[in-house]
Amino acid sequence: MSPIKQFDHVGITVSDLDSATAFFVALGLEVEGRTFVEGEFLDVVSGIPDSRVEVVMMRPPGGGTGVELAAYVRPPHTTGSPAPMANELGLRNVCFEVTGLRSRVDALTADGYDLVGGVGEHEGAWLMAYVRGPDGIVVALAEQIG
Repeated sequence: MSPIKQFDHVGITVSDLDSATAFFVALGLEVEGRTFVEGEFLDVVSGIPDSRVEVVMMRPPGGGTGVELAAYVRPPHTTGSPAPMANELGLRNVCFEVTGLRSRVDALTADGYDLVGGVGEHEGAWLMAYVRGPDGIVVALAEQIG
């Protein structure tokens, strides 16, 4: 039996917590909570002495796997690649299965978020698109159509 009980969340470090939160709210996630974390717990877990971070936990309506957004107050964040492509090493994207993919993409691009490529169709079964949000975060949106 596996010791893993469930997939709880994905953590993403961001430079602007408000804009990243707004992006994920526009995708349809809901804010579960917002708080500051500091002290021995964070120092031990992160391996960064005297750190302080503000965290927003978000989940889909009704619960499920969440997205934890973290903005470091101390020490300041370090910048990664501003527009990573799919072949860059590291976490490539976070994917959400959605309904009405094309209208969601239209709404997100109208809000100023960039479509990485286009809307692709895979074997008449799926539509998929990559949307780039704040700090280069790539979110894949997928809709089952067949």
